[in-house]
Amino acid sequence: DEASPVPSVTSIWPVAGWLEREVFDMYGVIFSGNADLRRILTDYGFSGYPQRKDFPLTGYVEMRYSEEAKRVVYEPVKLAQDFRNFDFMSPWEGAQYVLPGDEKAPQQPKSGDKA
Repeated sequence: DEASPVPSVTSIWPVAGWLEREVFDMYGVIFSGNADLRRILTDYGFSGYPQRKDFPLTGYVEMRYSEEAKRVVYEPVKLAQDFRNFDFMSPWEGAQYVLPGDEKAPQQPKSGDKA
């Protein structure tokens, strides 16, 4: 269960607190017994855990420094193009079907066939 806390090892190795903070920040794992479980790599207002599979690749907001406002501003992510899933064919397997225009092309024998 993702809400179940994991026991902390900071009582054995005090330096593990930094690593537990990083795991919490990136994956959302809660360590019981860690007194300083706060974000270490992302900013404090960050929502979500970026290394989890349910986190979108583009993120939720874009953070940048605005010269006009002289401060850091947060804006919703605007993509010029929607996410596309390219289904490429493996160059080693090749097509198992005849493409239009290739009907008259000589058929190559398969690796087990005799010519």
